[in-house]
Amino acid sequence: MTLTPTTRPTTPLTDKGPGRQPDPTPSALVRADGSAVRVLVVEDEQAVTELLSMVLRYEGGEVRSADDGAGAVRCAREFEPDVVVLDATLPDMDGHAVLKELRRELPNVPVLFLAARDAATARIAGLTAGGDDVVTKPFSLEDVAARLRGLIRRTNLRTGLRTAARAGLDAAGAAAARSDSVLTVGDLVLDEDSREVWRADEPIHLTGTEFELLRYLMRNPRRVLSKAQILDRVWSYDFGGQANVVELYVSYLRKKIHAGRTPMIHTRRGAGYLIKPGE
Repeated sequence: MTLTPTTRPTTPLTDKGPGRQPDPTPSALVRADGSAVRVLVVEDEQAVTELLSMVLRYEGGEVRSADDGAGAVRCAREFEPDVVVLDATLPDMDGHAVLKELRRELPNVPVLFLAARDAATARIAGLTAGGDDVVTKPFSLEDVAARLRGLIRRTNLRTGLRTAARAGLDAAGAAAARSDSVLTVGDLVLDEDSREVWRADEPIHLTGTEFELLRYLMRNPRRVLSKAQILDRVWSYDFGGQANVVELYVSYLRKKIHAGRTPMIHTRRGAGYLIKPGE
């Protein structure tokens, strides 16, 4: 990716004015336990990597970087990042191919693509490849940081989710906590703590965004949810009016959850989507 002046911050990072390092804020890249969110930046343009790393460290994150696909996979295996910023065009591998390799190592890690193409085309390509979000050139560094905070919120990294066993509860308390964290619709089960999903006792592997969409549907069984409601809940910032991203992710969920079984996710034309037990 070629660096352009527009990739620099478009506004000061704090109200102290240019040239001053920003103070940590409640929206910083820090987990609920106070530890830093681990961010892997995969970008072959050194200037872009340095700028992104600087801003993300100011935000409180722990940052490592790689400048090609092979290095990204090695670093992900050792670093186990909480979130990845991935250039869609790398010297040795296509960014989408790198994503597939990363998913083998870390199936649930959220990925933000950096793309240098038409915004709408890049979004669809990145999301179709399994990415969780996409930003396109020209972009501001604040926008990238905001998108990453959104991904972290959506995957519950900042809430410090723990299973009942890790919390050290007694048997009765653990059972109650587990019951509170498990959503069930028919033979479909979603565990909010472990972030696991099963249908008819068969595990289903979802990306972070797929998980959040399914969780929202399962928290509202038999209720029709509009595209606008889903965008607001799952994509918690302005997604540029790209309501078709909802259709795209619903199709992903259907392929994984239905998979030859009775359909559970239904479309109400002109109204939205709902989930209900298979009949």
